[in-house]
Amino acid sequence: MLTPDLAQQLLRAVDDGFQSQCDFLADLTRFPSTRGFEATAQDFMAAAMRARGLTVDRWKLDVEAIRHLPGFSPVAVSYDDAWNVVGTHRPKVSKGRSLILNGHIDVVPTGPLDMWTAPPFAPYVKDGWMYGRGAGDMKAGLAANLFALDALARLGLAPAAEVYLQSVIEEECTGNGALACLQRGYRAEAALITEPTDGTLTSAQVGVMWFQVKVKGKPAHVAYAGTGANAIEACLPIIKALHELEHRWNEVKHPAFAEHEHPINFVVSKIEGGDWTSSVPSWSTFDMRIGLYPGQDLAQVRSEVEAVVAAAAQQDAFLKQNPPQVSYHGFQAEGYELPQGSDAQVLLEHCHAQIVGSALAQRALTATTDARFYGLYAGIPALVYGPRAENIHAFDERVELDSMRRVTKTLALFIARWCGVEGRG
Repeated sequence: MLTPDLAQQLLRAVDDGFQSQCDFLADLTRFPSTRGFEATAQDFMAAAMRARGLTVDRWKLDVEAIRHLPGFSPVAVSYDDAWNVVGTHRPKVSKGRSLILNGHIDVVPTGPLDMWTAPPFAPYVKDGWMYGRGAGDMKAGLAANLFALDALARLGLAPAAEVYLQSVIEEECTGNGALACLQRGYRAEAALITEPTDGTLTSAQVGVMWFQVKVKGKPAHVAYAGTGANAIEACLPIIKALHELEHRWNEVKHPAFAEHEHPINFVVSKIEGGDWTSSVPSWSTFDMRIGLYPGQDLAQVRSEVEAVVAAAAQQDAFLKQNPPQVSYHGFQAEGYELPQGSDAQVLLEHCHAQIVGSALAQRALTATTDARFYGLYAGIPALVYGPRAENIHAFDERVELDSMRRVTKTLALFIARWCGVEGRG
């Protein structure tokens, strides 16, 4: 039982290990774990887990093993060096409730390096913030998961239930890393994902879909441009029509997103085309990321997108005879709304209030997280709660270290009360 005195000792144990936690975060942030280059960072996580006595499962994702599962997203890249890591704590006697502590190791690309104040994988601390790509999204969360367990160990304690510390890949593009954990059999009575939520609980999240539109054109010498069909320029009316669909979806608000003025975002994220500056381009391809509400059917969304693209193409003489092709890769993610009132949520709210001194606020995200896998497909209460970060997916990403400390303390209390405690072996 976690007595008030023992709870205070646990919080002091977080403080005692906090400089080591910040050093660990800096070391982890130095790994440029962008898509396809996560393996060395995963080795680092695996070594940290082994050093703490966890049983480590490190495996390469197998697309064929997960392709048939709900929540799978198609991939267009190799998984030859795509590794998940899970560290398992098993108690001497299982008396409490089991727990998944989840975080993702993959980070998004940096963009032009000259737009950063300092190199993105050379973390530094200024005014209480740690800067670096991935420091906030979400390596600070991974560090909090690990060091919350360390705080218990510093007191000679361990969780009295199974705890699965997950470091997954693919969160930023498919979610297949978390899906692979489910396929491998990892289940618990609650899941806590320490994404950077500024100390709030995620009440809902949009779904996300990635697709690509391939547009053909008719090449010609630019001296006779009128005889050709410009594939790049032909993309613009199609993009305009898709943004009109975005506008229509935002007009009909999902109740969970009532406080958001514009919860659904369609973003053209990449475009390329043409072969020669003095030729009318004969091809162009653009990629788009769109959001969707919880409950929207993915097949119906794809049907609407394809109908909009086809209708826009009908207004172009060349495309009417040569319709664009829509293909899907990456996120095919459903939205998720957190069912309210689970035991795990009530306990997290209590622990947060004890640390912060105020009630745990809730917020709907206009992005997605891996919570959908646990909540939608495994029936596991999936709580998304983590530190404060700014400029994620942008230049000069940073995480507030004091917020990481508060989250780690909340996690330590939550683990001790949810799982119970026992003496270390």
